[in-house]
Amino acid sequence: MKLGTAIAEIMRREGIEILCGYPVNHLIEHAAKAEIRPVMVRQERVGIHMADAISRVTSGRSIGAFCMQHGPGAENAMGGVAQCFGESVPVLVLPMGYQRRLAHIEPNFNSSEAMKPFAKSSEPIILATEVANIFRRAFTKLKNGRGGPVIVEIPSDMWNEEVPEPLDYTPVLRTRYGADPVHVKEAAGLLVNAKRPVIYAGQGVHYAQAWPQLKRLAERLAIPVTTSLGGKSSFPETHPLSLGSGGLAVPRAVPKFLSEADVIFGIGCSFTETNFGVAMPKGKAIIHSTLDPNHLNKDVEAKIGLVGDAALVLDALLEEIGKTVTTDRDASAVAAEIAASHKEWLAKWMPKLTSNDAPLSPYRVLWDLQHTVDIENTIITHDAGSPRDQLSPFWKAVEPLTYLGWGKTTQLGYGLGLAMGAKLARPDKLCINVWGDAAIGFTGMDFETAVRERIPIMSILPQQLLDGDRTEGDAGLDRKVSLDRHFRRLRRDGARFRRLWRAGDQAGGHRARDQAGHPEDAGRRPGAARVHHQQGDRGVAAGHVSGRT
Repeated sequence: MKLGTAIAEIMRREGIEILCGYPVNHLIEHAAKAEIRPVMVRQERVGIHMADAISRVTSGRSIGAFCMQHGPGAENAMGGVAQCFGESVPVLVLPMGYQRRLAHIEPNFNSSEAMKPFAKSSEPIILATEVANIFRRAFTKLKNGRGGPVIVEIPSDMWNEEVPEPLDYTPVLRTRYGADPVHVKEAAGLLVNAKRPVIYAGQGVHYAQAWPQLKRLAERLAIPVTTSLGGKSSFPETHPLSLGSGGLAVPRAVPKFLSEADVIFGIGCSFTETNFGVAMPKGKAIIHSTLDPNHLNKDVEAKIGLVGDAALVLDALLEEIGKTVTTDRDASAVAAEIAASHKEWLAKWMPKLTSNDAPLSPYRVLWDLQHTVDIENTIITHDAGSPRDQLSPFWKAVEPLTYLGWGKTTQLGYGLGLAMGAKLARPDKLCINVWGDAAIGFTGMDFETAVRERIPIMSILPQQLLDGDRTEGDAGLDRKVSLDRHFRRLRRDGARFRRLWRAGDQAGGHRARDQAGHPEDAGRRPGAARVHHQQGDRGVAAGHVSGRT
């Protein structure tokens, strides 16, 4: 059995049905022969984003996989691998590598070495006889513990190598671990006796599929629930105890209840400090439940640590709490307080959410979208920047895994691949990405992938360059940034640059071009001023041609 045939057969046995890729990587042909669907993309990063979504929307039960060419293909994929690492997403990455005799010779790009700092594991195949052991290790990493990308590099001189038959490979096990019972008892007591507890749910709830247990705990003790962006949709946001999701832009209830809390219970989260997450207020008693013990006391001080699978931890907590609290507590008072906060906050935003001004505000577009689609059967994701902040506070996710939130690493153009990957994994869902002018500039060519591969998605591109409204994060207020002056200057400077460029051509030299500056650019390097104005000219063009929703 040839090496490529063996790898494809191992992937098939492990339940991989789709291989995203970019040629040339001979695994693509071997996978197709094994009835694994190959999906080819226009650039490597988008392919990894698609594989990322396949893992996300299946809670890691189906592992996303991506393969690419050695050298430049692997180099182009680095950003997508880093994104998976930052968001703890299990993805199998299969770069081709240089011939073994050249793999460690400069300047050849060695994927298994270069990607190791931001991979859960990274290993090259150097002996065909070891392929089963290598993939046994790889899939064990992918299926157990905290997620992350796993790299298996396939040198280009190995495709004709023989793997012994019959292939000795059995799909690897999945196992879980739970928290120390002593710490579970301590945490249960702290939650039962807390006066103003808040639950902060992360994406570990999704991977553990612990949604029913989270809901039962909240209702048993009448605890308000907020989530990280990655954890959004783990708790129904129409529930009376929902505060809404965290992020850079948040409903007013989120900072209010966190600041007033005496106990914060983080479940399935890392509490990673990031500009795109909720900053935990100081001086609170924090119960931190995480799959990875390295997260404990990393960014916040934990009073109690519960290391383990979120479902097992919640099961144990519910059992312990049930010994003293046998019926659901009355949630009417806290639910009324949450509702009042939401009502006051939303009232300030309704003029913008329902505005008829032309061009339509992105807030109006997304508000109407939410009230048009079948939200229970829709998977939506945002892109970095304004699309995230315009969507996440207002979109009420009601079913698990219907909102793909992210924010530790914020690559522009991520959302398109996520929407396509989500559609591949969940063809029964309407899959939507919301992005902006910069994001479509990075990955917009992969619209062609959606057409060629028959992946029907909806892509929302609001006009942003001339509409500078944003949500003001923790305060829950809005801040309007007028860009009119900026664009007037760009048009003026762009016109000046074009005149100087033509003057330089007429003079037969480049001196006039080097002097293409502005009085306030004095003291800057001429080259820097020149680049500024060239970029400004392109920005004006983008402002004129950007589509209106």
